[in-house]
Amino acid sequence: MNPNFKNWHKSSYSGGAGEDCIEKGFDATANVVGVRDTKRAEESPVLAFSGTAWTAFVADAVRSNIG
Repeated sequence: MNPNFKNWHKSSYSGGAGEDCIEKGFDATANVVGVRDTKRAEESPVLAFSGTAWTAFVADAVRSNIG
């Protein structure tokens, strides 16, 4: 599988000076969410999660109040 991630969005929790930043993108056709290092952008490796796994992760983060 080679997802075609679009609309990358930088995390609102990323540092203001550009350090320690991540962003996420979405491939609606494959229902896959990608996470990458903002500093490296196109050169960054991408961690890919199924839509179901991403939804569970976000729900757990909200429930645990970690974000």
